Amino acid sequence: MNSTYSRPQGAVVSPKDSFSSALTKNTVAMLVWLALSAINSSMVHTFLRHSLFYENPRYIMFIYMVVNDALQLTLVTALYVVSYIFRKIHTSVCCLLIMTAILTTRSTPLILAGMAVERFISICFPLYYCQTCTVHRTLALIGVILVLAATPPITDLLITIVKEPQSFFHNAIFCDHSLLFRDQSIYYKNCVFDGLYLSFVVLMLLYTYCRIMLAAQAASTSLASVKRARNTVILNCSVLMFQLLLCMLAFVVPSLQAALISIFPQLSLEIRYIFFLLVYIIPRFLSPVIYGFRDKLFRKYWIRYLFCQWIRRIRPVVMKSG
Repeated sequence: MNSTYSRPQGAVVSPKDSFSSALTKNTVAMLVWLALSAINSSMVHTFLRHSLFYENPRYIMFIYMVVNDALQLTLVTALYVVSYIFRKIHTSVCCLLIMTAILTTRSTPLILAGMAVERFISICFPLYYCQTCTVHRTLALIGVILVLAATPPITDLLITIVKEPQSFFHNAIFCDHSLLFRDQSIYYKNCVFDGLYLSFVVLMLLYTYCRIMLAAQAASTSLASVKRARNTVILNCSVLMFQLLLCMLAFVVPSLQAALISIFPQLSLEIRYIFFLLVYIIPRFLSPVIYGFRDKLFRKYWIRYLFCQWIRRIRPVVMKSG
């Protein structure tokens, strides 16, 4: 079920839960997925309906994050439910699901870094913003993010093809990263890659955060409007850092989860479910709230779209009752 890597020795066993507990857990997971999918799809629809959004780099990066989060949530929820219903699935299908889940998981911190750089340029270098942040460069940045995020799972697959017998890909396994990519060199490779990768992202975010904070402090005057703008900038940057912290949990959770399970083996299913909610579900609520609802322009068109959809659905009922 985990979309990040863990040490091969910490193999995950097939879950054995009571029917009522399994039904409750999967029902909650599916309801959360349905709710977030409805929110995300309405945001994507709002974005596509108005050209002012897909001509603005900030909203392009925002909607890319929404799509990435939606895909990640769908894959992780599917892996979670599949682990209960089918226990084991074909290795090639599991490989496709795991690799795509890793791609979306590793993309999130890079998207946050890209959004932080865009905000940094707009605040600290407003005169150069139009020349620097263009739609073409934003799309190129998204391409770079995809390449960087896809490199680890592709190398995992190549190492597995070389190390494992051909029959391995024709078997059925419990779909988990540590059971799919079993060679120990993959674990150490990913440790090195993630150390460099996360260090770069954290340093970039810290640098842009400090520069934006200094610029906001320098703009401080007695005017109430300027103070509100400064406080908004500081709040947005703080939330961005908090969201990055939540995203980074996905990279440390496998080791922490394995340690807790070794200490409390009788609570292994509950531990996995709690981490599943904290790391893969709850953070997915943040993007729509932070970057969609709090943005005045996007909120205006988004609420208008939701209101129109509600009117379309309620109108036939009113006409029938009349």
